[in-house]
Amino acid sequence: MQSFPWAVRLLTAVLCVSLALPAAAQDRRFSESTDVVVVEVPVQVLRDGKPVRGLTAADFEVYQGRNRQAITGFEVLDLAAIPADKPEAVRRLPMSARRHFVLMFDLGFSSPVAMTKARQAAKNILHGSFHPSDLVAVAAFVPSRGPEFLLGFTTDHQQVEAAIDRLSPVQPWIAADPLLLASSAPSLEDDGGSAGARTRAVERADLEGQGITVTQPGRSATVSSAMAVERSEREAARSRLTAFTRALAAFANALASVDGRKQVLFLSEGFDSSLAMGTVDEAEILDMNVSSILGESWNIDNDKRYGNTKAGSDLEKMVEALRRADCVIQAVDIGGVRASADDLRAARSKGADGLFLMANSTGGELYQNYNDLAGAMEKMLERTSVTYVLSIQPDVRNDGEYHKIRVELKGDRDGARVVYRSGYYAPKPFAQRSATEKMLQTAGQMVSGMEGGPVNLSVLAAPFKVPGDKAYVPVLIEIDGATLTAGAAGSQGKLPAEVYVYAMDGTGAVRDFFTQTMALDLAKVGAALQGGGVKFFGDLDLPPGSYSVRVLVRNGQTGASGMRVASLEVPAFAKGAPVLLPAFFPEPAGRWLMVREAKLRQGEVPYPFLDKEQPYIPASRPALAPEKEVRLSLVGYGLGAGRLTAQAMVMTTDGREAGAGTLEIVGREEAAGGGPDRLTAAFRTPRLQPGEYLLLVTVTNAQGAAETSVAPFVVAAGGVASAGR
Repeated sequence: MQSFPWAVRLLTAVLCVSLALPAAAQDRRFSESTDVVVVEVPVQVLRDGKPVRGLTAADFEVYQGRNRQAITGFEVLDLAAIPADKPEAVRRLPMSARRHFVLMFDLGFSSPVAMTKARQAAKNILHGSFHPSDLVAVAAFVPSRGPEFLLGFTTDHQQVEAAIDRLSPVQPWIAADPLLLASSAPSLEDDGGSAGARTRAVERADLEGQGITVTQPGRSATVSSAMAVERSEREAARSRLTAFTRALAAFANALASVDGRKQVLFLSEGFDSSLAMGTVDEAEILDMNVSSILGESWNIDNDKRYGNTKAGSDLEKMVEALRRADCVIQAVDIGGVRASADDLRAARSKGADGLFLMANSTGGELYQNYNDLAGAMEKMLERTSVTYVLSIQPDVRNDGEYHKIRVELKGDRDGARVVYRSGYYAPKPFAQRSATEKMLQTAGQMVSGMEGGPVNLSVLAAPFKVPGDKAYVPVLIEIDGATLTAGAAGSQGKLPAEVYVYAMDGTGAVRDFFTQTMALDLAKVGAALQGGGVKFFGDLDLPPGSYSVRVLVRNGQTGASGMRVASLEVPAFAKGAPVLLPAFFPEPAGRWLMVREAKLRQGEVPYPFLDKEQPYIPASRPALAPEKEVRLSLVGYGLGAGRLTAQAMVMTTDGREAGAGTLEIVGREEAAGGGPDRLTAAFRTPRLQPGEYLLLVTVTNAQGAAETSVAPFVVAAGGVASAGR
């Protein structure tokens, strides 16, 4: 077999005719003008803490300011009605209705010992608590860098546990996945969860050797070194709190790009809220009042008594950002109860006061031990098990501004309470979004598996047998150049074109992926792109099983993207059972601008697409003409010796027979050394109307054993063929 001289041919081929692909659904592209956008509003309706079922769109009213909005779409998600063993039903759920959980570990205000217990508690709630449709992300607040995602929103609990384990400083790990669906963020080894504690220790050591004397006019007094140290410590702590609140506000702004309510399980020992709001300790207040009466102003710390205005403002902005992002903080005091529950003041630390403020201000709760958390999770999951998704289409300017809304129930609902997002952000230009916003948006598209977008593309993925326990899966992506480059500023620069390919199993776990950004020099290839497009060649390594191969291509300048999903069945080749791969339609040479994956397994595996030992490029979505004969290639394993016969049946995509067509095997290359059978066949399509179809090919051996495969194709308007030879 032939090994990769084909790469040279791929890189020199250029498409010179237009694509014959079906038009994809067009996503809205936003400009600075006023436009109509679709806003999805997830709503829970509760009575006595239980979800209210059976409501319809007619039961709700939505207002933006004083203006009542028409409800243009309505969906109901009742998790009790969705079987946990039906992954297909889970994948069809709208992302805005699916529950989102963020496990956020605070490494700035927590000790290593407490964080170790927190990691285990977080892993415990993964088992049996969540519905298969629930999405879980892992994040950490690292003092030196602020909040970071270690893992994006996923249904893969193994990845969640692995990300939690990587919080440990003894397990450094570098992210390989730009969407954080299969890997974590950079190692936290530098901070190790105790950076804040170490900083505090150093500051204390530096100050304790200093004696500071303050002279008050008319009255002399020596302020103790301890008081000076305390004030300096409070100032340092306030600086850390300011950094924390500002960073968390930015984190919330990024989370605002994720549709749906986000339940943030914030695991921390908390911060002293009196740094911003002033002390509530009655003894301290009394002491300072006495000092005020006696005129001992040097013994009065106004910031300690009344709080710091700037720090308080930053804290309020953080809470407001969380509310606007539809984030609910479920705060967990990982330090636990520190004293007898008989003394409530002693039982709750100053850090717990800060956690309570975050939770209470966003509609969440404070949990002071892990047993409370486990029980509370069950109640929270029950309360959110029914979601009504209301869609509205307000006229807004595309400037990223925030718009408040309210949702009301019609009529007297006997104590029912409506829980909903308080508003939404208008769209903003792609270039103005942060890197985290772009990552979360792209990851959300990948997890949703929702096809469509303004960039037209098609995908071919097929498994081939290679030594080892995994199959070699080449992935060919055809990208329409005109839709990819639409809206690009100028025509002489380099356009970044981003390619993301992920193979997910039935549980939503990522089993393999590759990503790449192509820098397309429009001055050199612009004409070829406008007349045709790019064909990208990459590969995956996958064990036996059923997969959803999800491909997203994005214009890195405008943000316009396209998404396609290909179902893939990887057989257990090692068992030796007969296998017939989908039919491949060779394309004439020179049709595409060919680009290969940078880390393609060049030289490690034989080139898979051969006809009479000559390499060819198959069409990802072949376009055939009615009643015309084309050549196709069939690849199988273990088909048996002797004469083979083939039959064809054309089906519509909804499962109706459209005609038989004729299929005749005209050549065969016998398998050698466990390799594949390669068949050349002639196929004549039946009379078909333009549209999308499926070709079912059945190959029968001399012993009567038959194997069947399915391949998609299209009949283009005007009967123009772009595959076969």
